[in-house]
Amino acid sequence: MNKIMYWGLVYTLPLWMASCGYNSLVHKDEACVAQWAQVENVYQRRADLIPNIVSTVKGEVAFEQETLTKVVEARASATQVKIDPSNMTDADLKRFDEAQSTLGGALSRLLMVTENYPTLQANQAFRDLRVELEGSENRISVERKKFIEAVQDYNTFRRKFPYNITANIFGFDKRPNFEAREGADQVPVVDFEGKK
Repeated sequence: MNKIMYWGLVYTLPLWMASCGYNSLVHKDEACVAQWAQVENVYQRRADLIPNIVSTVKGEVAFEQETLTKVVEARASATQVKIDPSNMTDADLKRFDEAQSTLGGALSRLLMVTENYPTLQANQAFRDLRVELEGSENRISVERKKFIEAVQDYNTFRRKFPYNITANIFGFDKRPNFEAREGADQVPVVDFEGKK
């Protein structure tokens, strides 16, 4: 009788695991990890452009040193935040997102200030770098959206019955996701009268 139970278990365990969603959970979990790698990849692409932008802007003699310093410091801070995608927590993701937001804000201020320097605006290398930076920002937006969708798919699947039982047994925990940034619900104010 023990032999029959043993072989019955050997044959039914893989069938049960396939029907309980284990393989699907693994697939969806790996999709989240792979998409996170893409998110990091596009943020790294942006970070790699910054030294070239700073170098080009430094050529402008009267350029504000404080603005450049803030960009360099924000880049250093953002590139130091590393996350293990297999053990990502809400706090990890929030810390990563805050560092990237700080860098994005510093870059935005830098680009706004450069508008006051006609010779810099006429510099072809600077214009090319600016276009590359804009492309990077678009890629970041696309990859973040794909990550949000992958995590949503995974989290939804792991909550469904009977997959939630399998998820709990095998430790497929809920994955954190990007959240709207503070103040994102506020409409920006554009004041054309104040700028003359």
